[in-house]
Amino acid sequence: MGGQDDFGLWERELRPEEEEDEGRPVLVAAALTAAGFTALMLVGDVRIGLAGLAAAVLILVLWRIGF
Repeated sequence: MGGQDDFGLWERELRPEEEEDEGRPVLVAAALTAAGFTALMLVGDVRIGLAGLAAAVLILVLWRIGF
């Protein structure tokens, strides 16, 4: 592997715009899930709404750290 190949590998690792496209559907799903559980809380079922929000936050945090 030559110097040019190493530079190309390093350059691919530092491109953040490619990672943003992969995460957009997950963020949209998380936002819809949070909105749904918030609406459930407003309707009157607070315990299920809070449990759902906590689960959605946990899943989003685990996804974000790469677990």
